[in-house]
Amino acid sequence: MNDLRKLICILLLLSVSCSGKHDTDPVLLNESNFFAAIASNDVALPVPREGEWLFEHKEKGQSFDEYKNSNPVRLNESQNTIYLKPVGSFSKSQLAIIQHTGEYLSIYFQAKCQVLPPIADKIIPDSARRKRSDGNEQLLAPYFLNNILKKDIPSNAIVVMAITEKDLYPKNDWNFIFGLASYHERIGVCSIKRLPGRNVDSLDDNICLSRLIKIASHEIGHMFSLHHCINAMCVMNGSNSLPETDRQPNRVCSECLKKLYWNMRFNNQGRLKSLMDYFKEHELEKDYALAKADYDITK
Repeated sequence: MNDLRKLICILLLLSVSCSGKHDTDPVLLNESNFFAAIASNDVALPVPREGEWLFEHKEKGQSFDEYKNSNPVRLNESQNTIYLKPVGSFSKSQLAIIQHTGEYLSIYFQAKCQVLPPIADKIIPDSARRKRSDGNEQLLAPYFLNNILKKDIPSNAIVVMAITEKDLYPKNDWNFIFGLASYHERIGVCSIKRLPGRNVDSLDDNICLSRLIKIASHEIGHMFSLHHCINAMCVMNGSNSLPETDRQPNRVCSECLKKLYWNMRFNNQGRLKSLMDYFKEHELEKDYALAKADYDITK
């Protein structure tokens, strides 16, 4: 009988302890209704088809508690600015899209974002380049991280992401990637090569902008230690192709948003309103509709 009583006491203590760990953050508790409402707008992931990311990569995801316990990269007083570093030869229109991307990232992450002056990609050696059979030149993505960005992180940078107008590849047996980022070293790179719509050099076609802000927020999400999402349709889903990327929303799901909020403590409603204003200004109708649905359901 004594052993049974001891076991019951232990189970009660564990129950209090487990529930208590969720009650130690009053700021998060105050937003519980917000996140419950947002969750009702989450869209379930479809069964992955052959060729899609989750068909080929059996990922386990990342829970909210796993994120908190991973010692994630966090904004702080001395490291509080997101930097974009264009590397290559860009047209005036492409540079404008990058500037607009910087504006978006400052809203999405509720943090300062600065676009640095472009530098030539001649700093990439021949050993980190290759040409495909169609003549398309590709640059080795890990070279950006290990040989360019890691050596030159501004003192007030929380993360730094290079943007190139050339295609990227991660290693020889891969076709291409849209981007690559480190979970803990606060650096990454993405390419705009495959993103334009019908007109490669026109802002009239906002497909390129919509795709770039999606990929940039995804890669910088990794830099803030978020893993690929398997909770719902989300900007943090993995992708194997441009059509798969296009099917994914310019929206962070409730679980991943909770991680970002825990990290950065922004005004959730204010953030959604600013996203709506941005999408409306740039005529990104689908993205606007998603932000408005979240804003309306949490008012």
